[in-house]
Amino acid sequence: MKGAALDTPHIAFVGAGNMASSIIGGLIASGHSATCITAADPFPASLERLRKSAPVAVYNDNAEAARSADIVILAVKPQIMAEATDSIAAVVRSNNAVVISIAAGVTIASMQARLGPEAAIVRCMPNTPALLQHGASGLFGNDNCSAQQRDFAQRVLSAVGITCWVDSEQELDAITALSGSGPAYFFLFIEAMIDAGQALGLNADIATKLALQTSLGASQMALQSDVDLAELRRRVTSPGGTTECAVQSFEQSGLRKIVATAMHAAADRAAEMAREMG
Repeated sequence: MKGAALDTPHIAFVGAGNMASSIIGGLIASGHSATCITAADPFPASLERLRKSAPVAVYNDNAEAARSADIVILAVKPQIMAEATDSIAAVVRSNNAVVISIAAGVTIASMQARLGPEAAIVRCMPNTPALLQHGASGLFGNDNCSAQQRDFAQRVLSAVGITCWVDSEQELDAITALSGSGPAYFFLFIEAMIDAGQALGLNADIATKLALQTSLGASQMALQSDVDLAELRRRVTSPGGTTECAVQSFEQSGLRKIVATAMHAAADRAAEMAREMG
């Protein structure tokens, strides 16, 4: 890797949309020098928005942005991944840069076919809370990735949340079903709670505030607790009380099976997308 000796590697972003801007913001907030970050995007408006939020160098040309890069982050839509990888292939080979893709459904094999057989590639499945530095990302790297390159990838994604490495690329489908699509599940559940609260007589504002704060508080309790979720649930479920009645209703309605079926559907679709893109 060209910049392997550097404690602060040069990071180039191909694509300057919301996720790229969020990662850049997280990197700078964590102490990564803005002078070691570049970004490219074909849309001037995207580059202008990025420049207003972060003092990084921006380009219209992908290869120019990646010219000195140790890490190239592909933050583009899956439909233009082929074009993006072709544009940086020569620079990646010259720099021995690690490529990190955050595009859903684009396999390492399909990227390697364009970047070259020796390319070090990490696939990442982030989720939208990364926009607020509260993301959860699954990572998988091919055998060409050195320990330092894996460390670089983890440092980049840790700037916007937690990271978890998986042992096989196929596991990213499960990551997609769990944390990638997961925020939408919680939004739906919160919507349902708000609707039910209104049906019970609360106005929309009160129902919304209470449902949102309850979800936040429950998450914080789970994150900070030294016991598992089942025990936490037991501690707030008094025998014969209101919570027990509600939980029993959920269980009798097959909530666990509903969640499992939905997540299997999401994982199957992720695998199907990979086959389509491949």
